[in-house]
Amino acid sequence: MALILVTGASTGLGHDTANALAGQGHDVVVHVRDPARLTDADRWKGVVTGDLADLDETRDVAGQAAGFGRFDAVIHNAGTMSLPEASVVNTVAPYVLTALMDKPARLIYLSSSMHRTGSTDLSRLTDGSASYDDSKLWVTALALAFASRWAGTSAHAVDPGWVPTRMGGAGAPDDLVAGHQTQVWLATHQDVSPETGGYWFHRQIQRPHPAAQDEEFQARLIQVLESHTGVPLSR
Repeated sequence: MALILVTGASTGLGHDTANALAGQGHDVVVHVRDPARLTDADRWKGVVTGDLADLDETRDVAGQAAGFGRFDAVIHNAGTMSLPEASVVNTVAPYVLTALMDKPARLIYLSSSMHRTGSTDLSRLTDGSASYDDSKLWVTALALAFASRWAGTSAHAVDPGWVPTRMGGAGAPDDLVAGHQTQVWLATHQDVSPETGGYWFHRQIQRPHPAAQDEEFQARLIQVLESHTGVPLSR
């Protein structure tokens, strides 16, 4: 039995992921922005609340989560396509939560195939002009940076596909069930290879945008995030 945090779990892929994990017998803590939208709060080990578009509230979410102890896995599922919030919710918040919380055994970050058209111009992160694609390239680079930097912690980025959630839209062509299965597998399965981390689509390792694997770009991204947030990353 593992202790697992899932962000953005009131609906959609996050809720499906949390449900699948709880169904396997794991202790699941869910994060939601609006607790009124969570209709099954008694199902979970715990609930943490906060708006990940707000840095102070993100800090508070990290503090709430710390009350449950060290997690075995954290699934950074929360995301938005709305601008200009996309870079804050999709990149800055996962960075801040990761930096402020105890290192879990496994980290999983939601990416997208659209990361392949993201920009490496990090001035877009600080001036509010970042696109959704940018934010997903940056969070993919973060995942792979943590995978190579932190011994004892694996870190993975997952493309769940274009699935029919509220964000994806009713006409999205990919399989909604398959959209959460990779996250569940990476968080719990004993035989994940490569063990340190990678970029995944439907449990198959994929080659991401070259910048996501570039150690120099990863280092610049972390430096920008440290300066932008005032939250240093432990080494």
